[in-house]
Amino acid sequence: MFKRVLVLCMVGLWGCGGATAPTGRSAVPPADPTEGGTASEVAAAPGSLAAVVASAERSPDNRARDRYRHPLETLTFFGIEPDMHVLEIRPGGGWYTEILALYLAESGRLSVGIPSAEGPRAKYRKRFMDARASRPELLEATELVTFDPPSPIELGPDASVDLVLTFRNTHNWIVDGGAEQAYAAFFAVLRPGGILGVAQHRADEGADPKESATEGYVPEAYVIALAEEAGFELVGRSDVNRNPKDTHHHPEGVWTLPPVLRLGAEGEANYVAIGESDRMTLKFQKPLVAP
Repeated sequence: MFKRVLVLCMVGLWGCGGATAPTGRSAVPPADPTEGGTASEVAAAPGSLAAVVASAERSPDNRARDRYRHPLETLTFFGIEPDMHVLEIRPGGGWYTEILALYLAESGRLSVGIPSAEGPRAKYRKRFMDARASRPELLEATELVTFDPPSPIELGPDASVDLVLTFRNTHNWIVDGGAEQAYAAFFAVLRPGGILGVAQHRADEGADPKESATEGYVPEAYVIALAEEAGFELVGRSDVNRNPKDTHHHPEGVWTLPPVLRLGAEGEANYVAIGESDRMTLKFQKPLVAP
């Protein structure tokens, strides 16, 4: 069991380039505040992942997006346990961080990687710091570790983490030229047998990843190749975050869709009807024995 620790070292942004909804507009359509938690989830055992996802300690705005992000199913697929040391990479405004902090508070440990204050993605560091300040009772006890690829990466001692999670971020590292370095760092910090969980906006297969990444999307085969090149083994795929309504092609890339809705009122009803992006959900493992 780990002591109660929250170590947050994020890599800024909600994972989609970091844009926010137009001023005065809601990035998510109105929702029943209980949405995202079924009757069985609401009645789940205290401290369970289902109970945390359904918890009133989460912000109502965050819970309204469960319909798109399926946190209970996603984290269950990745195999999270309450006594793990989890490293979340680049959590942006802390949507998943909120759930992870609540779930790991008693016996686990949470580390989160964020950009440096001086680097090109510094505004996303500020976004997380603002979120941290707004939830001091949940997130204040944090240690920030810099994650700014392609700059040198130090996520902690080798083989010190049980689970690395990254949500909607890989396209940024491709654009910045640090994707291979990022995945190599994940491999180094994970213990043998540890898991890397990746959710990423999915491009058409065969798309040029350098081109599609500028629109927020990456071909699934490319992400798998990145991880395997770093030494990981693909051990599972889930369709929980698949969205067949998403064509992968929009005037302002993935940021055309909720929650950003970069075009504002123009075509808003159509984009809200599509929902958040089509996403791959991939589970990789660091081999127990080095090849």
